[in-house]
Amino acid sequence: MNILLITADQWRGDCAGYAGHGLARTPHLDGLAADGVAFLNHYAQAAPCSPARAGLYTGLYQMNNRVCRNGSPLADRFDNIARAARRAGYDPTLFGYTDVSPDPTGKAPDDPDNFTYEGVLPGFTARVKLPEHEKPWLSWLRHQGLELIDHDHAHLPPGVPPGTVSAAPAAYAADQTQTAFLTGECIRWLGEQDGDRPWFAHLSYLRPHPPFIVPAPYNTLISPDEVGGFVRAASPEAEAAGHPLLDFALRFTGKGHFIAGAEGLVRDFTEAEFRQIKATYLGMIAEVDAQMGRLFDAIKARGAWDETLIVFTSDHAELMGDHYLLGKGGYFDGSQHIPLIIRDPRHTARGRRVDAFTEAIDIFPTLLEAMGGTPLHHPDGRSLDRFVAGEEPAGWRDAVHWEFDFREVAEQTTEAWFGLRSTQLNLAVIRTAKWKYVHFAALPPLLFDLDADPGNLCNLADDPAHAPVRIEMAERLLSWRAEHLDQTLALMELTAGGVVSGRG
Repeated sequence: MNILLITADQWRGDCAGYAGHGLARTPHLDGLAADGVAFLNHYAQAAPCSPARAGLYTGLYQMNNRVCRNGSPLADRFDNIARAARRAGYDPTLFGYTDVSPDPTGKAPDDPDNFTYEGVLPGFTARVKLPEHEKPWLSWLRHQGLELIDHDHAHLPPGVPPGTVSAAPAAYAADQTQTAFLTGECIRWLGEQDGDRPWFAHLSYLRPHPPFIVPAPYNTLISPDEVGGFVRAASPEAEAAGHPLLDFALRFTGKGHFIAGAEGLVRDFTEAEFRQIKATYLGMIAEVDAQMGRLFDAIKARGAWDETLIVFTSDHAELMGDHYLLGKGGYFDGSQHIPLIIRDPRHTARGRRVDAFTEAIDIFPTLLEAMGGTPLHHPDGRSLDRFVAGEEPAGWRDAVHWEFDFREVAEQTTEAWFGLRSTQLNLAVIRTAKWKYVHFAALPPLLFDLDADPGNLCNLADDPAHAPVRIEMAERLLSWRAEHLDQTLALMELTAGGVVSGRG
């Protein structure tokens, strides 16, 4: 089979038509879900981009891959999706980025790889590398007669003062977005495939990642009056009182990352501005969906649709105004609940919705099984193939887990604020259908009853009546960590008869 792995950066799992969102305009994703299997309770393993993608690409929890922040190197000893595809006979080809910081072990201090966190996952052939500066896209625009000086200027709507939250369209047209650029390059590459061997493409879209801006007609597709409310306490101050990590995030999360030229804190956006940002975000999602439709049509036109396994997902999600925050990180579902659709032409299950908890680490073993490959390390995830085949795997998990590390190794900002060491600045979450427990290395724990408090606003960790639940969830989290410590060599034994391998 051909394999198409699509990631759309910072896409919330609830923001799609097939997931029941009333405003999300995603007809092509909805069509893919109708032709495949949609996983409605799928979660990322970490945030931001580099930690999230490390889990996705290796099938390992953060406690094993140890990519803690953007810029944390991914150790070269780990297997990954691209290397496994290459062993299976593919030339895995990248369009976009993987945000993998290369392992500096053995490299000279002035090796260019040591000066960026935006490296390419080992094993991929980078057909189009599109890092944060977006220079390949900007160069492409210049050849079309549109002169945008740099990344920052490209995301300032013409005629609007920098930092303004508005529905003003971008300077570039709908067929000139980064998404359109990458889609066109992928389609052109598809035209070079001769059919003698299957292909593997990883299309890594930036959008709907901020800055929040989109061209016409998507800029006014959704009205800010229709987007609904936000999950939050009565005020930013009341929200900050919920936990020291929330207090820190509300004090230091700036507007400039989300709206080009903006100054000040995200918490100070007005209600109207938050609503406009949400409307723009939904417009950005619609723009990405339209370009995916263009790609799907190209695959069908080549007669390859029923020979192509398609996986659509995201690296992490987006808080989108909930808790007076934008971006990702922490313990809220809004940051970690992401979409997943798998369309496998080998299976007849169509239009299935899976409510079981699934995790980003499951994609690595799923793709390896599809390619007939064997991982070179023991993955923490499990293949989703049985779900895609319409079956129910035995002994499936009844909870999801994720981790978030908020150290700042280079600047030590977080360390100074909390008065803690880098190794103490992390949390781990266990979330069942009813309970969410958050354990911190050196900060107070959290416990939420998700039936009564789906927005995580009422911490029960210090309530004596809930002490048994807190203990049970803490023990489950400890058992999870004990079970998933790296087993790659621990499941081998050297005997008189040679190496014996066990099963996890």
